[in-house]
Amino acid sequence: MHETVKSSPVNWKTFLKDIFICSLGAFGGPEAHYSVFTDQLVTKKHYLTEEELVELIALCSFLPGPSSTQTIVAIGHKTGGPLLAFLTMLVWAFPALVIMTILSFLYQFLDMQDISTDILRYIGPMAVGFIIVASYRIGKKVVKDRLTFLLLLFGAITTYFVRDPWIFPLVLVIGGLASVLTSKEKNLWNRVTLNPPYGYLALFLLFTFGSLTLATVFQQELIQVFERFYRYGYLVFGGGQVVIPVMYSELVDVNQLMSSQEFLTGYGLVQGIPGPMFSFAAYAGGLSVQANAIWMQIIGAIAGGIGIFLPGLLLIYFVYPMWEAIKHIKGFNIALKGVAAVAGGLIAIAAVLLTQQSGLTWDNLLVTLGTVLILSTRKIPAPIIVVIVLLIGFFF
Repeated sequence: MHETVKSSPVNWKTFLKDIFICSLGAFGGPEAHYSVFTDQLVTKKHYLTEEELVELIALCSFLPGPSSTQTIVAIGHKTGGPLLAFLTMLVWAFPALVIMTILSFLYQFLDMQDISTDILRYIGPMAVGFIIVASYRIGKKVVKDRLTFLLLLFGAITTYFVRDPWIFPLVLVIGGLASVLTSKEKNLWNRVTLNPPYGYLALFLLFTFGSLTLATVFQQELIQVFERFYRYGYLVFGGGQVVIPVMYSELVDVNQLMSSQEFLTGYGLVQGIPGPMFSFAAYAGGLSVQANAIWMQIIGAIAGGIGIFLPGLLLIYFVYPMWEAIKHIKGFNIALKGVAAVAGGLIAIAAVLLTQQSGLTWDNLLVTLGTVLILSTRKIPAPIIVVIVLLIGFFF
C-alpha cells in the first residue's frame, strides 16, 4: 500500500485538529490507537505512508515509555519539527490527564455526598478482564518461537515471586540480551552514521539522576511522586498495560499509598476515556498524596502526569532524528523481540495477581468473565462496558 504523502507545508492548526480527533477516538491501548492513527493520519489525511507508520511503531516499541504517545509525537516531529511534536503531545494527552485528575477525587466525592463506594465494586474485576484480554492478545503477538515462549514464562514466573520495582527493568534487559545472544544472524551491530542531538539525552539523564537524588535527600512527597512516575516512564516498554504491574507493585504492595480497590478502580475508569492509558498516572499520582490538602492532590496528579510522559518525550526527541540510520541496525530489532516477550509475561502474571487481589468471589469472577467475553467480540466499545459495570454496581 503506497499512499501519496503531503509534500507541501502542513497547516499546523489543521494537523493539531486531526490529532485531537485521534485522541477522541483512541480507546483500548496502543494496538487500538494505531488503527485510529492509520485511519485518520494515513488513509484520510496522508501525513505519512502506512510503511512509515509501521516503522515508527517499531521504533517506539523499542524505546521505553508510552509507545502510542511516542508514535504520534514522532509523526508531529516528522510533520513540523520539535515544536509541533510538543504541541502534538499536549493535544493528544492533556484531555485524558485532566479527566483522570478529576477522577482521582472520586472516592472523596462519594464520601462527601454520603454515596456508598459499593457502586464502584465491580470496576476492579472489570479492569482485570481488560488485562486478561490484553495479555492474551499481546501474548499471541510476541510469542513467535520456543525462545520467546520461554522468555514470556520467565518474565511471568520471576515477577510473580519477586514484586520489588527493580525486578521489572532487569527481566526486560535479560530478555533483550537473551534474544541477541541466541540469534544466528550475523553482523548484528552493523555500523551506521549518526548525528545524535545530545542535548535531549543530557536533559533525560539530568531528570533521571536529579530527581532520584532529590527524592533520596529531601524525602519530600511531591518530589518522590515525580521521581517515581518519571522512573515508570523510562523503565517500561510497550505502553499502559505493561506499566500497570510495575505501578501496582510499588504503589500498592510496597508503599501502600492506595488500596488495591482504589488502584483497580482507576485502571478500570481509564479504559472508558479516550487518549493514552499513561494518563492513569494523573489518577495514581493524585491518590499518592490524597491524605493532604486538595491542592496537594492536584499537584500530585500533575507531577505524576508530567513525570510519566517526560522521559518518553525526551527519548523520542533524541532518537527520532537518527531513526533513518538506526532502523538498519539488526541488533535493535532482534533485542526488541526478547523485550516484547518478557513484557508479555509481565502482563499475563499481572492478570493472575490482580484477579487474586480483586477477590475470588462468584460475582467478581462473573464480572471479569463477562468483560473478557464482551471484549473478545469487539462489538461493544470500552466506555459502554464501564457504564454497564457502574450500573450493575448501583442497582445490584
